[in-house]
Amino acid sequence: MNRKIMTAVGIVLLSVLSGIGASIATNRLLEGNITDYSTAISFEDRDTREAWQHNTRFASSVANCDYPDLTYAAENAVKGVVNIEAIKQTSTNARQLDPFFQLFGLPGGYEQREMRAGGSGVIISEDGYIVTNNHVIDDATTLRVTLHDGRRFDAKIIGTDPATDVALIKIEATELTALPFGSSDELRLGEWVLAIGYPMELQSTITAGIVSAKARSLGALNDKHGIESFIQTDAAVNPGNSGGALVNTRGELVGINTIIKTSTGSYVGYSFAVPETIVRKVVTDLKESGVVQRAVLGISFRAVDQNFIDAMGEVTGIDTIGGMYVASVVENGAASEAGLRKGDVILAVDGIEVNDSAQFLEQIGKRRPADQISLTVRRNGKVSEFRATLQNRSGTTTLLSRDDVDVAAVLGAKLATASEAICRKLDIRGGVEVASVKRGGLLERARVKDGFIITHINDRPIYSLEELERLNDKVTSIDGIYPNGHASSYMFVE
Repeated sequence: MNRKIMTAVGIVLLSVLSGIGASIATNRLLEGNITDYSTAISFEDRDTREAWQHNTRFASSVANCDYPDLTYAAENAVKGVVNIEAIKQTSTNARQLDPFFQLFGLPGGYEQREMRAGGSGVIISEDGYIVTNNHVIDDATTLRVTLHDGRRFDAKIIGTDPATDVALIKIEATELTALPFGSSDELRLGEWVLAIGYPMELQSTITAGIVSAKARSLGALNDKHGIESFIQTDAAVNPGNSGGALVNTRGELVGINTIIKTSTGSYVGYSFAVPETIVRKVVTDLKESGVVQRAVLGISFRAVDQNFIDAMGEVTGIDTIGGMYVASVVENGAASEAGLRKGDVILAVDGIEVNDSAQFLEQIGKRRPADQISLTVRRNGKVSEFRATLQNRSGTTTLLSRDDVDVAAVLGAKLATASEAICRKLDIRGGVEVASVKRGGLLERARVKDGFIITHINDRPIYSLEELERLNDKVTSIDGIYPNGHASSYMFVE
């Protein structure tokens, strides 16, 4: 009996020692010392030996691989990201809220209620300037900002830009931790990034991922002049992350987290951020003048992709994918003055290739009126360079001020150039048709109905939507005609 026990103990000890020896050998192999231990183990055949050597070399390469250290970026950038609470006042019919009013037929009236929404923001200066998304603060009556250290401040809105979904707010504070701007242009596919924000009422949440695409367009911004050229990442982003920071491994701001594309309302694998090039430009404009200086090239265009070639390749003679096809050129616009014409294909802007609409819009959108750009253009098979001086929406190169007005936005409607058929029917030279009236604009206040044709603004003839968009004066009067022939005039006073 004792002999059997001793034999069993011996087997166990031998197994343990063998395991320890194999563990030591494996650990040393993972450190890269393959040659010394390849002869220490016997193999039945050559193929087995070669397979073992291949696997150990792979294990060694994994062990010695340099993964990015994200601790510096995370620990520093998190101090520059804030929580934003947006409080909105809404009017609600009391009769709808209380069955007592319905039971006795009493007038309910209206009562004010508060709606609260949350988002994130990024400190970009030590004196309290914070960038966030326009949709985070839209219609807010009160903004409260909570810093990483727990301090709270009321904030004021400096300016907003629905076209890029960027907004600038400010708190009265000093010596804050501000995030430095990096370069979204230099981001590479597969590069590691961090998303920092306050999702789902969680404080200072940090997630990591890689850049999986650049210059994505989703059709998500409900603005005629919307500029969509999103950075796509797989860093987890959820409601509340909006307005938060997308930073590189150096802790530099390369984007503002804006959108998740999902069917569930929460993160499902990828998210999107406004690139730093657009954010920096919009913020600078809002700080300096209170309005965004929108640069205009003065063309309508279409990306030359496979769909274009299939539909228009034979007509245009274009059989190569790439670039922006110039469908029309605005008279006296920047492109027209530079010598561009219909049928040209813009291949690059300042040496940066533009192969889809998002890339092209980003390159123009990050510039101001009066900026000069170099356009690489293919015309009739020959490639040439053109110099264009960008204009503002009014067709000049001057910068706008707070007093200048975006007339289309102020009117508050979906607008379109009146068709030739309706102009012939009403015996007018041209005009702008009100396709649908939106809430909050001048047209709603004046009770203008859908279908109205605007022919004059401030006694100035308006023949097309392009002409209307060139206006930047305060709207004091509108003249026009309805499809039934009834002419109307509207005056606006303070």
